[in-house]
Amino acid sequence: MIGYGVMLNILNVTASFGGLAVLKDVSLEIARGETLALIGSSGSGKTTLLRITLGLVPFDSGEVRIGDQPLSSFRQSHWAERIGYVPQDGGLFPHLSGADNVALIARRRGWDRTRIENRMEELRLLVELDREVLSHFPSEMSGGQKQRVAIMRAALMDPSVMLLDEPMGSLDPLVRRTLQDELKRIFSRLGKTVLLVTHDLSEAVYFAERLALLHEGRIVQTGTYADLVSRPSEPFVQTFIRAHRALPSIGGET
Repeated sequence: MIGYGVMLNILNVTASFGGLAVLKDVSLEIARGETLALIGSSGSGKTTLLRITLGLVPFDSGEVRIGDQPLSSFRQSHWAERIGYVPQDGGLFPHLSGADNVALIARRRGWDRTRIENRMEELRLLVELDREVLSHFPSEMSGGQKQRVAIMRAALMDPSVMLLDEPMGSLDPLVRRTLQDELKRIFSRLGKTVLLVTHDLSEAVYFAERLALLHEGRIVQTGTYADLVSRPSEPFVQTFIRAHRALPSIGGET
């Protein structure tokens, strides 16, 4: 259930690289406990916005706030306690076991062994991962197992916000469908504010009631799938929707 108040607030963010405008006055508000899907074509600026939100790349102007505080006011070494990140393909370190990947940040923050083990067990049960998998290296895991480990790592410090960048883009369709079902359940049980980046409209609609469509570095429309279909803000919205033919029609649209 969505709680009260805005948890992630991206305010008028503008970014350019090499003189090229990549993001143009982008603003997004995501409520406490809400999952919002950021959609758009390749090159629209989705991943750049995510990386800015993580503090990984600089931007020209604007602000990112967690709750009522600017992210810049927190020590960067403590950001993992406020934002969890699941990159494409999970982003696990290949030379570390699953358990060591999950525990890495907690160890650096000085958690003792018992605290880490208890938190890992709590999350392992949540994502329904066999305990044995945590002793394996990423090369010994399936795609679905790597994603579960990545989710555990992102959630270990109990952050308020979770960011996911095309988390299932490389999985085959059957594994992807199963993991989608499980990930939606995990989101619900964690109760986190989630920003999910995907180019797949059907996946966006499955996970999020509210969508934000990014095109050429600007948000062209935010709303439900029905809003985008029935009340497009500009012609590109219709073009993007019609390019995803697998989704059911709404209100007579084809």
